[in-house]
Order: sequence, then structure tokens, then C-alpha cells
Amino acid sequence: MSVQDQLQKLLTSLMQLGWRRLTALGLIGLAVFAITGLGGYYLSRPSMETLYAGLDRQDVSGIGAALTEAGIPFDVSSDGTTVLVKYNQTSPARMLLAEKGLPHSANAGYELYDKLGSLGLTSFMQDVTRVRAMEGELARTIQTMNGIRAARVHIVLPDEGSFRRAKQPPSASVMIRSDTIADGRSAEAIRHLVAAAVPGMTVDLVTVLNTDGTLLSTDNSSADAAPGRMITLEKTVSKDIQEDVRKTLTPYLGLHNFQVTVATKLNTDNRQTNETIYNPDSRVERSTRVIKENQTNQNNTSQAPTTVANNLPAGGTGSNPDSKVSSTDNQKKEELTNYELSSKVVTTVSGGYAIDHLSLAVLINKAALAAAASQKGGPSIEAQIADIEQVVVSASGFNKARGDSIKVLAVDFSDAGHDLDPVPSPGITDILLRQSGTAINAATVLIVAILLILFGIRPLTRLLAPPVAQEAEMPMIEPLADFAALPTSFGDDDDMSMPTFGMESEPNLIEDVTNKPKRSPQRRLEQMVEFDEMQAATILKQWVSQGSAA
Repeated sequence: MSVQDQLQKLLTSLMQLGWRRLTALGLIGLAVFAITGLGGYYLSRPSMETLYAGLDRQDVSGIGAALTEAGIPFDVSSDGTTVLVKYNQTSPARMLLAEKGLPHSANAGYELYDKLGSLGLTSFMQDVTRVRAMEGELARTIQTMNGIRAARVHIVLPDEGSFRRAKQPPSASVMIRSDTIADGRSAEAIRHLVAAAVPGMTVDLVTVLNTDGTLLSTDNSSADAAPGRMITLEKTVSKDIQEDVRKTLTPYLGLHNFQVTVATKLNTDNRQTNETIYNPDSRVERSTRVIKENQTNQNNTSQAPTTVANNLPAGGTGSNPDSKVSSTDNQKKEELTNYELSSKVVTTVSGGYAIDHLSLAVLINKAALAAAASQKGGPSIEAQIADIEQVVVSASGFNKARGDSIKVLAVDFSDAGHDLDPVPSPGITDILLRQSGTAINAATVLIVAILLILFGIRPLTRLLAPPVAQEAEMPMIEPLADFAALPTSFGDDDDMSMPTFGMESEPNLIEDVTNKPKRSPQRRLEQMVEFDEMQAATILKQWVSQGSAA
């Protein structure tokens, strides 16, 4: 039989069903196809996981643009506040967004006033909204600073009481998350920014700390904060020196062939030095005093000496040749000159810090040094260690006179070069556990389809089947009182095993499918009569004769 004949026979069988059965079959087919399609679409959808929730529209648009640029498929919830990605794309997507600084802080600024109504707003609600708006705007401004990834600002505004003598000043605290080691350098700028933005606030009432609990900046007059500032300053200096050494050694040794540790001890004592310097070469005449003294003395002695001649009477009237005359002339001159010498007074006040001691430890992968030494003309390991030590000394500001210490040691690294290896793929157990939800969904859809077929389609086909003819309407069967007791003809599972007398069997395929589940002997007999009355009568006569003979 050709395909065309089979199609013609199928079309003839369909036309014999009638419009009611054809409509029912069409509806059933559409229902089956719809359920199967919906189940297939639901099961074929990828498993989505929440990436971020509670986002605003600006963050959602920024995240969508970043994920689209990176080629990561995503979905947005119906309310537009949640972004979903595939199950295995969650970690890469979060790393990508963290690199781009997304999502931003959820703090809202002055747009909070856009959501407030003009009626029913109490003074307390107005004060709270004002504080929230100020905090959100300050957090947004701080996040625009270089290196600041996230920030939260808490402002405390005092209540203005009528019976208070002293006015309480406002205060603020700021928590930041940065991607650099120089977050302490931005703390002072953040303090001044917050103090200038809030009326009545001073810089010493603003506290800045980072996400790991380290106090970056607080009131300088507080004695309790001095140890914390000392530790923070030492960590910052150590990290700066360590980063300088790392940048210097990376081109020479590679990223994973060395480790650097720096310990710094600082001195933050305040020092004051007074120094006076005189310059004798630079002088100015201030005053001059001159004293002159002249003195003249004359002495005459006329007494004659006691002699024999002088005692004689004849010689008493003569001159005295032995008389003496003396004169003294003294001159004295004093000159005093006062000069003003140039002097310089130097007063030095130091409130910073100085490095008292610096310790450096550098561990080098011995395998990398051996590989460089094995090359033709390559330096030995000892020579490389000496060169590295000189480089570290220059990069770190090492001072031997200060008592600094350095140690460079070549050791075998345990897992050198495997830090950036790709993560191994999940095992079969992990895959089954991850797909357990999909399996449960598939099993649920399958069970629903089976229940629909059992309790929906089958009862519907029974209702659409023609009513079974009653025994009163078939007078030809009345003589057969023992017809149901015949074991050779109409069993429930027997397929009409009867003589055909050479006629060619042409079963109705659609009726056979729809009526085969429960086909009674009366229904089979009715089909035989409808197919060929003469043949049915001949068969019945044969059965009656066989029953009489038995």
C-alpha cells in the first residue's frame, strides 16, 4: 500500500469520526503540545542566581552595561531592583563589578525630598530626612576620591534645648573602604570635607576609620588615640617601604619568586631645638668712649747738706751749689669702642616622626636563582643574592649607622607559580547537587503530564465515545442467553478471533485507538454488524449452531 493510499485511508477514518470527535481530538492535541512546550521552555531556562539585590536604577544600569561589555548574560527582576546571572557566572561577575566600583553606595541624597509629600510630615521626619540627605551626599562625594571604593557617613546633630546653658556641637564618623594602602592619607581630607559641610562642626569632632577597624584619624588632643595613631603610622610606613621594594624586585625576579616583610619602629616624640649663632666677622660699631689725661709735677730742693764748710762762719753767706730741681710730666689716654655682633637664633620644633629602626626580610625562590645561574655566563646564586641585597638597601632607605638590619635568604618555595592556576571544574557530585533543582522540576512536570493524561484525557475520550447499544435494541442477540458464557469469542483481551470467510479486514484506526481500552463484547458485535450485516448474520448462525451442538 502506497503512502497516498494510507493518507487517504487516514483521512477517510477521520471524516467518519464526526465534527465532535475531531474537535475534541484537536483540543486534546493542543493541550498536550502546550503543556509539553511550556515544560520544555521552563526546563531549558538556565539556573539564575541573585547577583545583587536592593539596587537603585542607576546601579542597575551601570551593572547591566558592565556585564554586557564583558559578555556575561544577566536578567533583571520584575521590580527592577535585583540583578540575576547564571549559577556559574556569579563569582566572575562580582569580581568584574568590584573592579569597576559597582554597585555604588545605597545611600540616597537630596532626592529623598522628592519622595516626601507636602502633607503629614512632622518635624521629626523632616530632621531625619535632612540628616539622611546630608549623609548620602557626603558619602557620594567621598566615593569620588581616588582610591575610595565605598563610604558611609554618620552625622549626629544635637537637639536644641531651651534650658541648656552649653551648646553641644555636632559630630560625625566616617567609614571607608579603599583599594590602596594609602587610605590614611585621605583621612585628613575627609575630616576637613565633612567638617566644612556640616554647620558648626569642627575637624577634631570627625573620626575616620576603615573597614578592618583601623582608626585612621581622630581628635589629635586625645591621649587615648595616640597608640592607635602610632600603630597605624608604623603600618603605613612599613607598607610603603614594602611596596617600593616589591616594585623594584618584580621586574628582576617575577611576581611569585620573592616575599618581602618590613618592620618599622618610629619615633613620634615632639622635639624643640634652640640655637644661637654669632658671626664675629659681621660687626657694627655701637659706641666709642675716649679718655685723655695730662699731668705735670715740679719739685725744688734748696736745703744745704750738712758739711764742714757749711758750718764755718765765713762761708755762711754763699750760694748753695747742691740745691736740686725735678719736674714730672705724665700723659694718659683711654679709648673704649663697643661693637654690635650679628647673631642668629634658630628654634626647631618637630612634630613628625623619625625612623628609629628598620628591619627587612626578603625570601627568594632558590629555583629561580638556580635557573638564572644555569644559563651560560649567568651569575652565581651568591652573586645574585648580593645584588638583590644592594637593590633592597637602595629601595628601602636602609641606614646601617642607624642600626637597621636586613636579611636576604634563598629558599625553596613550596607551591611557587601555582597561585593563579585555574580552579578545577566541579565533580559529578557537585554537578548533580547543582542540577537537583532542575531534576525536581522535570519530575514535577512529568508527574503533572501523567496525571493530566490519566485523569483528564482518558475520561474525556470516554465521554466522547458513542453510547453502548442496549440489549433491548438488538433482538438478534436475544436467543443467545448464554452468549456471555462462551469462552471462545468475546474475552477482554481477545482481539475478535473469529472466521473472516475470506473478507479483507480494514480496521478503523482512530476508533480502534479511542475505544480499545475498554471494549465490551456487545460493542464488538455492534461493530461487526455495522461493518457487514450479512457476514455478521452468518457468523452468529455458526456460533448458535456450535452452542446447540455443545
